[in-house]
This record gives sequence, structure tokens and C-alpha cells, in this order.
Amino acid sequence: HVLVIPRAHYPDAATLATAAPDLAAEILRLAGDVAADEKIVDPGYRVVFNTGAGAGQTVFHVHAHILGGRGLEWPPG
Repeated sequence: HVLVIPRAHYPDAATLATAAPDLAAEILRLAGDVAADEKIVDPGYRVVFNTGAGAGQTVFHVHAHILGGRGLEWPPG
């Protein structure tokens, strides 16, 4: 479980996507780089943004969770 955290402050992914779409794209590109570095591209990985308290967001500074390296079943958890 690795986090990608931008220096610029946005409270959540929805705000980031509207206010700074280029930065949102950069976070996703970096997520792919992290997945490659962690050797989890195959069989797969997840990029998760928790947006809002109801979704489990507890830190109100946007960040992406990169998850992989084990079975990722649905529903997650």
C-alpha cells in the first residue's frame, strides 16, 4: 500500500479534477510508475481516492492509494 500525495492542497479528488486536471493526470501517471516499481502491474492493482467522510476519507488533503500484490476481490475489504 503506497500513497501518492501532491504538495498542492486540494481537499479531495473531485475538487482536484475540477481545479487542476493536469495535476490529477500526473497523479495517475505516477500511480502507474509506483505500480511498476512495486512490480504489481501484473496481475493488477487499484488506484483509490476516498472522497468524503462517508467513503472513509479521514485526511482532507487529496492522495491516491496504490493497492496490489495480493488478491483484490470485489467488494473490497
